[in-house]
Amino acid sequence: MGDRGLLSRAEALRLEPPTWCHACHALLYAPCSGRLFGRVPLRFALLMQLRFDGRLGFPGGFVDLRDGSLEAGLLRELLEELGPGATGLEVGPEEHAGARPGSSDEPRPGQRLVAHLYVKQLQPEQLRDIEEGAARAPDHGLEVLGLVRVPLHTLWDGSGLPEFLQQRFVGSARDQLLDALHRLNLVPGHELERALSLARRSPNSQCHQEGDLGGRGT
Repeated sequence: MGDRGLLSRAEALRLEPPTWCHACHALLYAPCSGRLFGRVPLRFALLMQLRFDGRLGFPGGFVDLRDGSLEAGLLRELLEELGPGATGLEVGPEEHAGARPGSSDEPRPGQRLVAHLYVKQLQPEQLRDIEEGAARAPDHGLEVLGLVRVPLHTLWDGSGLPEFLQQRFVGSARDQLLDALHRLNLVPGHELERALSLARRSPNSQCHQEGDLGGRGT
């Protein structure tokens, strides 16, 4: 068992059907040199998507271990959800960032979900190609309603990342996002803690139902 209750890829693969079902998703990000209003550094562009159920999640989906590797199943899902911009995308076992067993989502009654996350850093032009091609993806307008960039900044009025964290996320996507921001230092630690603190103060926030950087569940 890895840090924060995460399983390694090898550990997760020991959880087999029919009791367990596997889903793989990808966190795609790239350096970003832009400045909001000419003065707020954006640092990174990180993609999530608005789903058919109105919740936020990462691109990807269920994979069938009988069809090949986790990565092959993930790439198939990415092509369906991201379209032509994902054609040259490669995701390997080395980009596996952990798996969360026992997600609250149940694919079928009595079956438990293992949620895998892969983290892939792209070049800025690769990320733009994905954004531009997403509207031509087979699942666009159906299972996927559009890509969004996560606001990684916190503005003077408390908006930005704190507001984003109060939205509805599917399954463990919110925990996966926070883990990645913390582990990769995409948001400096003190800024991330401030964003979480501001998000928790809102009566509409999910934060009181979920953990924080000190130890989130699955």
